Amino acid sequence: MRSRVVGAGLLLLLQLVLVLGAVRPPGCTDPRRCTGPPRRYTPDWPSLDSRPLPAWFDEAKFGVFVHWGVFSVPAWGSEWFWWHWQGAKLPQYENFMKENYPPGFSYADFGPRFTAHFFHPDSWADLFKAAGAKYVVLTTKHHEGYTNWPSPVSWNWNSKDVGPHRDLVGELGTAIRKRDIRYGLYHSLLEWFHPLYLRDKENGFKTQSFVHAKTMPELYDLVNRYKPDLIWSDGEWECPDTYWNSTGFLAWLYNDSPVKDEVVVNDRWGQNCSCHHGGYYNCKDKFQPETLPHHKWEMCTSIDQRSWGYRRDMEMADIASTSTIISQLVQTVSLGGNYLLNIGPTKDGLIVPIFQERLLAVGKWLSINGEAIYASKPWRVQSENSSVWYTSKGLAVYAIVLHWPEYGILRLLSPIATSTTEVTMLGIQNDLKWSPNPDKGLLVFLPELPPSALPTEFAWTIKLTGVK
Repeated sequence: MRSRVVGAGLLLLLQLVLVLGAVRPPGCTDPRRCTGPPRRYTPDWPSLDSRPLPAWFDEAKFGVFVHWGVFSVPAWGSEWFWWHWQGAKLPQYENFMKENYPPGFSYADFGPRFTAHFFHPDSWADLFKAAGAKYVVLTTKHHEGYTNWPSPVSWNWNSKDVGPHRDLVGELGTAIRKRDIRYGLYHSLLEWFHPLYLRDKENGFKTQSFVHAKTMPELYDLVNRYKPDLIWSDGEWECPDTYWNSTGFLAWLYNDSPVKDEVVVNDRWGQNCSCHHGGYYNCKDKFQPETLPHHKWEMCTSIDQRSWGYRRDMEMADIASTSTIISQLVQTVSLGGNYLLNIGPTKDGLIVPIFQERLLAVGKWLSINGEAIYASKPWRVQSENSSVWYTSKGLAVYAIVLHWPEYGILRLLSPIATSTTEVTMLGIQNDLKWSPNPDKGLLVFLPELPPSALPTEFAWTIKLTGVK
């Protein structure tokens, strides 16, 4: 009798081992390193916020944002054209319509003029690759409600039915992924003038007709159809996350979606969420902290400093300079953030030359200095006098100098030299001369070269090894 019990016990134990061995954590391919079944996240913020951020996002550091939609047709003022015209009823927008379009012209009439005739996704993807972008985020739907894919719940107000008659989201995704770039999708939760949203608003958001009929079906469709690496949520500010059913969607996204192991999200999931809940934090547009945050974050900004969408009335004074863009990139990464730089294509699908020039300039700089940016970590000191910014990787410390020092002598106060210290400049083969600073840190003697012979025009990277 005892031998039967022991035998049954061994059989049960063997079955348990086999079951546990078959259920592995997400991304676990080596059974020796598996620690048990995958974790299930519950639809509440304490659980969802505990999910580790997939490593690829922090390593990427630099991405390109693309704002493109029907707002690219009037291309005047900003991508909030419809709201400024018929929501806020700003006089300058009303006058613009009277002067340029016939009486009775509606916003929907702009739709057929969003042609994307010159949209060549491979050309876009080549440009983003040359810019050094590791991820690209495309607007799938802005607050106007027009979708850049054939959304099944946006009848006659999507890029397949009206305008290009193409799946813009799918075409760009295919081109982006061929170049080993991560693909992110921007999606607005709200739509300014959707009847169901306006009805929910009248009801004090006690009803969720719009969420059930429009927002959630679109989010699930985007994930299942395009399998994005990132979801950049927006349009959350009028309602709490409970109205949007955000935690329920994110629990599905993290537990059961086809991208559950790799997908990254931001923090715009309800009026109470920004800078508090979600994956990484945006906090607000063009967010720039002054000290090192304790949570992964991203600065999103635009080359056109007055708009995210393309504007025909754009002037050179509105365009961020290359030095400003690279300085922002350096400071953002030094403080542990990612830098997402926006462009707005034309209604035809062209990226205007000034945007191309800025992106290519960033790519040229990264081709020399990317070692100090990609996959780097914040150092124990982030900056000195706002002119030197530090990053680190392994045993190396990088001091990125935004302004060439007087007489070519760089005073670094924070690194502590040792007997094995070596100093180089990225893009220059020979080691640099240096000496201990009598007061603190070390003095670095930068190369005596004409400006044309330096590796970059601005933001030079000094690589330090063997320092503390």
